[in-house]
Amino acid sequence: MIDMLSNDRTGNPAPLGLAGFGMTTILLNLHNAGFFPLDSMILSMGIFYGGLAQVIAGIMEWKKGNTFAATAFTSFGMFWLSLVAIVVLPKAGLAIAAPGKEFAMPAYLAMWGIFTAVLFIGTLRLSRALQVVFGSLTALFALLALGDSTGNETITKLAGWVGLFCGTSAVYSGLAQVLNEVYGKTVWPIGPMAKR
Repeated sequence: MIDMLSNDRTGNPAPLGLAGFGMTTILLNLHNAGFFPLDSMILSMGIFYGGLAQVIAGIMEWKKGNTFAATAFTSFGMFWLSLVAIVVLPKAGLAIAAPGKEFAMPAYLAMWGIFTAVLFIGTLRLSRALQVVFGSLTALFALLALGDSTGNETITKLAGWVGLFCGTSAVYSGLAQVLNEVYGKTVWPIGPMAKR
């Protein structure tokens, strides 16, 4: 039987997913850091680049047999789509008011933080660049959950700075893969882990 993956001539979808995640994360965290209000620019990026582009990258990774990347990109694409829905639905009068709603967003962010922390464990076998992305993203979710649950704006602004770092590290990781492939050598290092 011919190994279908060894004949795979499709491109690497990871840079698309990492850039979609990273650039959207940077823009949202410019808001969290206090530079400008949440606006349609951030929400549009959340729908199209952070959301749909990552889901597409996840599906492409599934086709390549990469379970980690398929799970990460598809999940975080859906994260962005659900986050936009959380923001937009109440403004459209479609949200349901629930008792204890002040705990809803911290619970949402905490669940994503736990999910991300488990994925971080997976990055220990992949690359240093992905360890930085997923490690800082875990810290970002923890800080956002804490900031939302306490109402402490200082924590949320700190989260914004962590998010700027996280998003930048994701964009770096994605673009490094593009440049390294184009030039056929390491132009920007990502620190791949040795396979055991």
